[in-house]
This record gives sequence, C-alpha cells and structure tokens, in this order.
Amino acid sequence: QKQLMESGGGLVQAGGSLRLTCTSSGIRFSANGLAWHRQAPGKQREWVATVAAGGATRYADSVNPRFHVWRDNDANAVYLQMTNLQPHDAAVYYCNTEVRGRAYWGPGTQVTVSS
Repeated sequence: QKQLMESGGGLVQAGGSLRLTCTSSGIRFSANGLAWHRQAPGKQREWVATVAAGGATRYADSVNPRFHVWRDNDANAVYLQMTNLQPHDAAVYYCNTEVRGRAYWGPGTQVTVSS
C-alpha cells in the first residue's frame, strides 16, 4: 500500500527554523516529483514547493528564498527546510505526489509559529 508521511512539525518562535520530512512506503521519490503544500485555518490549501523527479525545484513566491526543498534518494525522503518562519507560515503542511495518475497525500504535520 502506497503511503506518505510527514514529520518534523512543531512550535517555533518567529524567525526560527524547522525541517520537515516526507517519507513513503511503496513510492520511490527518485521516480516521482513531490510537492509540499500547506493549509492554514480558514484558508485554502496552497502549494509551497516542488522537487521534480529530475531534481529541479520550484517555490511559491511567499516562501522563496526562505524555504529549501531537496530529496535524498538513498533515504527515499524529501525535506523542506524552513527558515525565518513567520506567523503567516503557520499551517498544516502536507506532502503530495502522483503515481500513474493517482494522487497521494500524507496526513500532514502542524507548524505553529509564535510571534
């Protein structure tokens, strides 16, 4: 069964950093791109960053250049390093990929930023 799982969320003060990790069972990230999204209370889910199967990365303007996404093929993990976090970054963060036209999402990890 293919699954994604996020970890690394938590509470951080404004200006602080967190590193999120997305791992998987049954999905090889080296063969599939992966995206990070976030959803704050009362707001729509928004795309944050993507690492393509070939390794190219893209970022939403709201997080560039504070966030950095990369993939570790040996660990089969994708990381999202978030720096200079601000209260508006607080949200549940999700990783997402598509395999043969089917989308997979993790359950999300909460990021809370105190001002």
